[in-house]
Amino acid sequence: MTKEAVDKVTYELLGAAMNIHKTMGRGLMESVYHECMKVELQKKKLEFHTELSIPVFYDEKKLAVRFRCDLFVENCLVVELKAVSRFAVEHEAKVLNYMRLLEAPKGILINFNCGNIFREGQKTLVNDIYAKLK
Repeated sequence: MTKEAVDKVTYELLGAAMNIHKTMGRGLMESVYHECMKVELQKKKLEFHTELSIPVFYDEKKLAVRFRCDLFVENCLVVELKAVSRFAVEHEAKVLNYMRLLEAPKGILINFNCGNIFREGQKTLVNDIYAKLK
């Protein structure tokens, strides 16, 4: 995995989100945008997991709780979809935790309840794994 490959997946994903937003507009439920994103990713022939269950361990013991990642694309990009008035600190923390647990170099928050996905409806997060990629 290279930075270039991860960035290409990011570019494809953001293009899909912009197309969905242009077609569907704002104000729908998150589940509608999620289904649209699955269609777009399939059209782009990107491998993804949806509603991926992420186990949580403490002291080497698997806990009876699980996180659920909206989309995990090409085994490198965590995607959290929202339809909210604005991002909250908790949304970013959730993506960062998923990135850590899945050992993913990059994560993206996408908010479909905005005027423009590119300018105000997305936030890209990277971590040390991304920084170490060539």
